[in-house]
Amino acid sequence: MNKALAVARWEYVEKIKSKAFLISLFIMPIIMVAMGVIPTLLATRADTEPRVIGVIDETGELTKLLSTKFEEKYKLPDGRPNYLFRSINESNLFDISEAKKKGDELVISEEIEGYIILRSTIYNDSTFEYRSQNVGNFKLTERINRTLRDIIVEKKLRAEGLDPEFVKKLTSDIDIRSVKISKSGEEEEAGFEKVFFSAYIFIMMMMFLVMTSGQLLVRSMVEEKSNRIVEVLMSSCSAKDLIVGKILGLSGLGFTQIGFWALIGTTIALKFGVALIALSHALILLIFFVLGYLFYAAVFVAVGSPLSTEQEAQQVTSYLVLIFIIPLIIAMPVMQDPNSVLVSVLTFIPLLTPTMMALRIPIQMPSAIEVIAAIIVMILSTIIAMWAAAKIFRTAILAYGKRPSIKEIVSLLRAK
Repeated sequence: MNKALAVARWEYVEKIKSKAFLISLFIMPIIMVAMGVIPTLLATRADTEPRVIGVIDETGELTKLLSTKFEEKYKLPDGRPNYLFRSINESNLFDISEAKKKGDELVISEEIEGYIILRSTIYNDSTFEYRSQNVGNFKLTERINRTLRDIIVEKKLRAEGLDPEFVKKLTSDIDIRSVKISKSGEEEEAGFEKVFFSAYIFIMMMMFLVMTSGQLLVRSMVEEKSNRIVEVLMSSCSAKDLIVGKILGLSGLGFTQIGFWALIGTTIALKFGVALIALSHALILLIFFVLGYLFYAAVFVAVGSPLSTEQEAQQVTSYLVLIFIIPLIIAMPVMQDPNSVLVSVLTFIPLLTPTMMALRIPIQMPSAIEVIAAIIVMILSTIIAMWAAAKIFRTAILAYGKRPSIKEIVSLLRAK
């Protein structure tokens, strides 16, 4: 192991001193926070000037009601109305087609943001038309839709002799408070967002670690192979020492990066009093995180050893990373029934075990037998993957030119 540790130390020290690693260590958390915060800030940013909305109103009464409701609910920071409604077919001087033509002209000249068409049949079919150069303003269209719906419902209730305020009280929303009960009887308040977010963080951290460290591992082998440096290395240590050293060194690099980010995240969470993952869950997830990464690293080595160019390496590693998308696709069925037969079967597929357990544990802790069995599966899978990677690496790393076929790789694995 001395030579393997020497290789691991060299890989770790050389990579951790690089400017690219140090920059990514600090830049990546900033980018991840920015990706989560900036879209929210932009979506909730208040307007600075009133938006003018045109109205073609065949009912003759909804424009005034709509304007009144908007003035009450939506205002600019300086107190002015956020939206101003302008009638396009005032006094009914022209028909609907002429009104639409004028409305289109006002939109094109940017005198108005857009305009809505309120047909006389809106009380029956509850349908209106919004025309604008920008139909992607979901905040505006949703506000118009919600306000019009409230106005129409209120008018229908009054027509039936019912008090809208009384009906609103009867149909008010009921809030649900989700309480998770552990097998020991302890209570923990945990909604869907908290449960999904904790699993999402685990999957994204592992995916990022595999994407960065795994690609570094493959690129390092391809580079050393193309520069013939690997021949010098193989003359000083065995293929097993070299591959174990590379995996340990780059694993340490990845864990350093993730540990640093986890420390930042934990500090922020404690400052704001937010507990994303229970301590008992965190310890078990950490085991699956480490075993999962070592398994993926061995798979990357086995797949990357026969490759000769960086283009091939990038293409192959991209396919492997796609595996992480599978748990995100089936996240909802897993959360609804984490103990189903299908979920249990997927849990024991080594490529999916870490991420499936990350989804299941925060929702409903599997039985101790299932957790232990999954850990044993990961340990055995990692050992087998390391053994297979070493056998393929030993032969393929010194093979230049034509890549070995799948049949040849199987022969390598079967050979003594």
